Amino acid sequence: MAGSAKLVRSLSLGDSILLLASGIIGSGIFLTAQDIALSTRRPWLFLSVWGLGMLITLLACFAFAEMGAMFPEAGGQYLYLREAYGEFMGFLYGWMIFTVSVCGTIAALGAGFAQYIGSIFPALAADRAVLASAHFTLTRGHLVAITAIIIQTIVNIYGVRQGAIMQNVAMWVKFAAIAAFVVLGLAIGRGTWAHYSVPLPASADSHSILAGIGVALIAVFWAFDGWVYITWVSGEVKDPKRNLPRSMILGLLIVGLVYLAINAVYLYALPMSAIAQQTAVAQGAAVALFGSGVARWLALMIAISCFGAMASCILSGARVYYAMAEDGVFFKSMARVSPRRHTPSNSLIVQGIWSSILALSGKYDQLFTYVMFMMVLSYVLTVAALFVLRRKMPDAERPYRCFGYPWVPGLYVLLGGIWALNALFARPKEAGWGLAICAIGIPFYLYFRRQKRTEAAIQASASPGSAIS
Repeated sequence: MAGSAKLVRSLSLGDSILLLASGIIGSGIFLTAQDIALSTRRPWLFLSVWGLGMLITLLACFAFAEMGAMFPEAGGQYLYLREAYGEFMGFLYGWMIFTVSVCGTIAALGAGFAQYIGSIFPALAADRAVLASAHFTLTRGHLVAITAIIIQTIVNIYGVRQGAIMQNVAMWVKFAAIAAFVVLGLAIGRGTWAHYSVPLPASADSHSILAGIGVALIAVFWAFDGWVYITWVSGEVKDPKRNLPRSMILGLLIVGLVYLAINAVYLYALPMSAIAQQTAVAQGAAVALFGSGVARWLALMIAISCFGAMASCILSGARVYYAMAEDGVFFKSMARVSPRRHTPSNSLIVQGIWSSILALSGKYDQLFTYVMFMMVLSYVLTVAALFVLRRKMPDAERPYRCFGYPWVPGLYVLLGGIWALNALFARPKEAGWGLAICAIGIPFYLYFRRQKRTEAAIQASASPGSAIS
């Protein structure tokens, strides 16, 4: 323990739902339609795969909800893996979260925010150089991204309520902007329902329906990633035994409906052939519906979406490293809680520094691609942990029990396992690098474990009655 100050439970059910929704809805929904169209090629399948992705993710949510109610403390998924498989497995998960997953996501969202803000305000154009050398160029985009990371980190250090308010406001603005895009697009936009009956022509590299669904789910799972954030802040959720399961299930259902609505508008605005040719599908759809004058408003909507997702990620991620440090398997100083603000200040600061370094390096996208395989694998292992915990802790209090146990979590383990094996064979390089990133953490774990044992031995020798008289 780094000190006597503790985290406080100040996040309501509404805060929790918004945190989950904000963490999921970032830039992914605006960028993935092209890949999904190329994989599915049929309008009905283009939309259905989003519903399928939501249902598969919901299977995992039911299992996570039971474990969240069992262990309503900071760290969430890290705790579930630790309790089921031991300290080492929990550490590898936390190591991956810190080094790449969370900090890489923060860096990527910061870069996305800077890119879209720069398109609105030319003076902040992301690609304009501030300093340049033979090996590195500092751009205005770098400065905007890092400034956003610093501001959000400071707000979260100041208090969990302040951090929650910031992400709540961003989320409500995001909801309003998406609602306007969907409602106005379908009501007055220059689209046609005829697009729903025109498939993408087959080509030499076309997938079968099943293979196409499997490939499309890679993008869908990426767009849904972030639903686990709420488990990381379990130690600050009011009445977590009730509110954690509710927020996870309700939040995911809300996001799923939002995603279906957005993609329905994409297809109303553009035929499959046009969607398959555009990286920035949201912009293409908006221009087709309303004309080129709407581009700045769409850029603002995506910038707000990136900012809100970054707020959720910064607030949540720091709690995982805090929990690891509390267990003695990470830097001890990161377990410090501010006695005035009741926030894990050091954890937030270190997270902000590493995220800023990744933002400057420009390597976050590549690193995140490498670790996506490991993220899905961690979900599969965590859902499987439910079976382990039912056996290891049969008498433990379970305020919420997983819906459809054992068939529902078993189905997720089966589907997720098949997907992970497919990804391992289809993209061995990315999967291999994901495994390598985790392996790099092993020497650090051995170091922290040795430090933990040394401190335990010192404390034992110093305790009364330990000396031989």
